[in-house]
Amino acid sequence: MVKKSIIALMLVGLAVLVHSGPSEEVVVKNMKDIKDLDVKQITWGKDGAKMVLIPAQSFNKEIFDQIRSLVPSEIFETSGAVYMDCTEVTVGQFKKFLQSTDYKFDGDLWGKISKYSPTDRHPMIYVTWNDAVAYAKWTGKRLTTEVEWEYAARGGLINKEYSWGNDKNIARDNANYKGTSGKDKWKYASPVGSFQANGYGLYDMVGNVSEWCDDWYGDTRTSRVLRGGFWAFSIFGLSLADRYHKDPDDSYYYCGFRCVVDMQ
Repeated sequence: MVKKSIIALMLVGLAVLVHSGPSEEVVVKNMKDIKDLDVKQITWGKDGAKMVLIPAQSFNKEIFDQIRSLVPSEIFETSGAVYMDCTEVTVGQFKKFLQSTDYKFDGDLWGKISKYSPTDRHPMIYVTWNDAVAYAKWTGKRLTTEVEWEYAARGGLINKEYSWGNDKNIARDNANYKGTSGKDKWKYASPVGSFQANGYGLYDMVGNVSEWCDDWYGDTRTSRVLRGGFWAFSIFGLSLADRYHKDPDDSYYYCGFRCVVDMQ
């Protein structure tokens, strides 16, 4: 009788452990599903992307003020909380987009893509800004603004040069950039999420591939902003405040992107 009681208690304890473990994955199909959510991570149903909650820029005034001092005032726009893709959009996710739509992507680029991003787990490259926007619309998301990107890339760090802090000596353990050593063993692009996430749970915000933002660069409105450096940049190109730009119709071996969705 005693043995049966002990076994019963063990089973109850096991059940408690099972039910008190990690919460179930929250799969979101569209923006309406986000309205009343109160979770830090979701999975976006359309492309299977893991997304994390980025607090509103007003949440951390010190970081907000730092970005405002660095980003040109004409494009400085604030936003509320958003969910952001944890990683850059992958080759596999972009293939799914092309298979699900009649979008016309330059098929001659796949040979070049496979050289620098050889697997479905690598970041999608050779995408124009227009390609990135088309993908985002298909998923029901959008591209990040430049301010959103930098705020998220800082991951809660204040007055730091890089996504991991200021110490250049540990750069190889935190980003894929020019050359190889330490954890950075890739000559070209690395599979997404190969390095430690920043404070918000975002991977590869600097290095690996550059990321298209929604914003125009400058008053001429002829080019779009890219952020984050890439695998062939020196460490000086990995600064969180570094800005550069390309024509929205151009595609390069280092151009990738990630998406966000607004909180309702």
